Amino acid sequence: METEKQNINTLGLKVTDQITAMLAYWDKDMICRFANSAYVEWFGKTKEEMVNKITIKELLGPLFEKNLPFISGALKGEIQTFEREIPLPTGGIRHSLANYYPDIVNGEVMGFFVHVADVTPLKLIEIELLKSNRKVQEQNERLLNFSNIVSHNLKSYSNNLSSILNLFSLASSEDEKNKMFDFLKSISKGFSSTVNHLNEITKAQNLAKLDPEQINLNELIEKSKMTLLVQIQSSNAIIKNNIDLGINIFANPFYMDSIILNLLTNAINYRQQTKPLIVEFTCTQKSGKTILKIKDNGKGIDLEKHGADLFGMYKTFHGNSDAEGIGLFITKYHMESMGGQIEVESNENVGTTFILTFNAN
Repeated sequence: METEKQNINTLGLKVTDQITAMLAYWDKDMICRFANSAYVEWFGKTKEEMVNKITIKELLGPLFEKNLPFISGALKGEIQTFEREIPLPTGGIRHSLANYYPDIVNGEVMGFFVHVADVTPLKLIEIELLKSNRKVQEQNERLLNFSNIVSHNLKSYSNNLSSILNLFSLASSEDEKNKMFDFLKSISKGFSSTVNHLNEITKAQNLAKLDPEQINLNELIEKSKMTLLVQIQSSNAIIKNNIDLGINIFANPFYMDSIILNLLTNAINYRQQTKPLIVEFTCTQKSGKTILKIKDNGKGIDLEKHGADLFGMYKTFHGNSDAEGIGLFITKYHMESMGGQIEVESNENVGTTFILTFNAN
């Protein structure tokens, strides 16, 4: 009978040595009483070095403090399950799923069994899936931004086309009609150019970038003034373009149209009713950078109160129920996508200055 029992024990040990999972038993004094081949190999030990000799603290080293809450839980009679990254003696990291099962005899915890499975392949798949999900999420965010940008920018052209068409229908002389017709052609050209740029972005399957071009800042601002002509005239705004004819930047044309239209439209929408709106464009170049400033004498913004949210999505600050709150978000998005930056200086009832910095070509 004793021989049969020994044979069964020997067979049991042989079986556990063939299991890829790590199996071990630690008594209540945290001394190893059993370890299968996978367990000792993982830690680079031999059974002679471990069984009845080594403590779990000696074996785990720096990992002991991390595992101590689970060890303590097991010695209190509670099953423990947790994930852990374990460095190998040969170098590298393996991902494990550990289970500690209390050994309870007559209500007393005698020690605990350890079952540790190497889940590295599964963990690597999980990591790749998380990366993939993040990419999908980022793409969805770009799609949402793209949708907002398209809607917001095309609306500027659409509103002005509608206004000029209305003026065209009211024109009483051929000269007035010809003037309105020239305005219509100019805005229609800008509208078509914007649509073409959108098509280029879509074809390239890159919603964040478009090949940069050399853009003359003076011409860009004059084009924006023409696009917003009706709004400028109806608000009696004075737009001062003080930019030298020879200043060019290397930038995304679609983004630049959007930036100037957004900031100019904001200045008009948030002007003070007690005095004429003056918007002034100035530009300097130094240290290889081009700095464009757009200054107005409008309502201004309390930066101490709203500065952190100024460029946030759907943020509005002057109680305008028609405001969408995406213009400044779009502008910042464009500037950063081109490697530039946007800053703001503002005081309530004094005005606002937007400072756009473009890097050298």
